[in-house]
Amino acid sequence: MATTEQVPERRRRPIRRRELPHWPPKGQHPVGYALAGVVLGAYAWILGGFAPFSVKSLIGVLIPGAVVAIIAYGWPPQRIPPPEKLDIAGVSYWTIVVAALFEWEASSWKDGSPSWHPSLTDLINPLLEPHAIKSVAVFLWLLTGWGLVRR
Repeated sequence: MATTEQVPERRRRPIRRRELPHWPPKGQHPVGYALAGVVLGAYAWILGGFAPFSVKSLIGVLIPGAVVAIIAYGWPPQRIPPPEKLDIAGVSYWTIVVAALFEWEASSWKDGSPSWHPSLTDLINPLLEPHAIKSVAVFLWLLTGWGLVRR
């Protein structure tokens, strides 16, 4: 066990958390955020009720995509500076995961998705079948899209 005298100065300092931005942003009221959450929740509930792969669901997905694209183009956010050094290990792990999932879906599609080798969509569709769960998934998808635009 190291005593205080043996611990380097940089390790004895208290850990400071990164300053979080003030929420809600100054000049904005939380009622606006609550109203936006209610509107997005209602939209997700309506969109979650549509049949998958229908024209209604396609239009329902394209509308928020177009709105987010217009917002991102018209009012571009401040960009996060790129990292000075890329974490090769982290990138390689994500590349392996994405490649494996792509291979799984592609081989299932090529083989006609037999029961012994179902595609990812065949596995996830029963989980997303209930209206409430599908609506929550749509709501999370909308929040993720908004988070990416704000980044």
